[in-house]
Amino acid sequence: MAKPPQTAIQPTRADDYPEWYQQVIRAADLAENSPVRGCMVIKPWGYRLWENMQRALDDMFKATGHQNAYFPLLIPMSFLEKEAEHVEGFAKECAVVTHHRLEPDPDGGLRPAGKLEEPLIIRPTSETIIGATYAKWVQSYRDLPILINQWANVVRWEMRTRMFLRTAEFLWQEGHTVHATAAEAIEETERMINVYADFAENWMAMPVIVGSKTAAERFPGAVDTLSIEAMMQDRKALQAGTSHFLGQNFSKAQEIAFQTEAGDREFAWTTSWGVSTRLVGALIMTHSDDDGFVLPPRLAPSQVVILPIYRDQAQRAEVLEYVASLQKELMAQTYAGLPIRVEVDDRDVRGGEKKWHHVKRGVPIRIEVGPKDIEKNSVFVGRRDQAKSVGLPRAEFIQTIGKTLADMQQNLFDRALELRESNTVDIDNEAEFRKFFTPKNEAQPEIHGGFARCYFADEASIDALLKELKVTIRCVPRDHNDVSGVCFATGRPAAKKAIFAKAY
Repeated sequence: MAKPPQTAIQPTRADDYPEWYQQVIRAADLAENSPVRGCMVIKPWGYRLWENMQRALDDMFKATGHQNAYFPLLIPMSFLEKEAEHVEGFAKECAVVTHHRLEPDPDGGLRPAGKLEEPLIIRPTSETIIGATYAKWVQSYRDLPILINQWANVVRWEMRTRMFLRTAEFLWQEGHTVHATAAEAIEETERMINVYADFAENWMAMPVIVGSKTAAERFPGAVDTLSIEAMMQDRKALQAGTSHFLGQNFSKAQEIAFQTEAGDREFAWTTSWGVSTRLVGALIMTHSDDDGFVLPPRLAPSQVVILPIYRDQAQRAEVLEYVASLQKELMAQTYAGLPIRVEVDDRDVRGGEKKWHHVKRGVPIRIEVGPKDIEKNSVFVGRRDQAKSVGLPRAEFIQTIGKTLADMQQNLFDRALELRESNTVDIDNEAEFRKFFTPKNEAQPEIHGGFARCYFADEASIDALLKELKVTIRCVPRDHNDVSGVCFATGRPAAKKAIFAKAY
């Protein structure tokens, strides 16, 4: 019997999806574990990808009137104590600084000394420290709105970590805004979840469902939380971004109050919203295959890599001259309004090894150029979203490179959308719900389920069932049409239809 074809990534997605994910990160050289438990080192290729995400999102934030600022990493514990619900949601994840210096230990090591009068929390999120600052900035309605974002790192002391998806320290952006009315704050909350959805679908090629979180799933202290939910290839959900309407909860705790135009004193209305390096994990699990990372062209650090092929120094000079002019012509072309990003890999590495290096790290287009290609004035092209490579006339390839990248971007989106649609079902009874979320193969418990759309009466009545099956309510989709139904588990009348899934 013929042996099955080998893949660059072992195990494959079908064999062991969680381990496949880790191996893609290693093979693509995105990140590695650090000496600090639960923290990662983001390597240059992974950080270049994050920079592209930052750049695109930052432009989108500024286009909606926001400015960047920076606030302290350390938060006095008393700040968190002012907002009981908020601190309860993060208390078990807080890293606490209690001393401000080290001194020699009798055993020859070091020990903490100089105990702080008040412990400091390494920020798990910045609502409290930013709110205290805003309380000084806001005096009058003329000071509003405040529309600020910060790019920063946060620490949440996670017990079970996985690179990019859940680490003790991660990178993110967090927007924090202040408004004179509830209507303005709600509009801001909706505006920013739309920005995230736009970025996810048009930059990441990742289809998302926009909706409201239920009370149990909301951000601690929020009145309403909107999220974007995506389906990964193992049919689990990933929350890819959130936007929170905080009402007046934080402004009352932090005393963010202003004098209205009529002369009255009112508490302000606030929002917060954020995405993180979790988006890199989302890209991996949305598009990658058993040969490694697959990058959507709009975010790829390099969109094209040229691989010169030659046997000796005489050939090398000829090939590199051809490659240099090819690179220049390609970089003069544009895709999505920007010059195309092209790199040349002339390392002293065997051709096959060099090719697979770029396959595994997800470069959208590979071009191989050797003496025979020069004779024909052609290029040998491989697309990362396709298994085959083809020879093309040089001029034709250059003229169509922008369209090719656009086709690849759309192809990745269409694939991901088809996966989600084909694994989303409407369920109206508990028996079908249990069947949908029960492993079909006990040896591969992660390969089952998907998104279930179900009416539900209230969370409390189905909480035990959800815990048993390890399923959560991802969101109540924004496009839900308010038609009433019957709860799938209790049979009681129900007004809400939600997306249920197993999730990261």
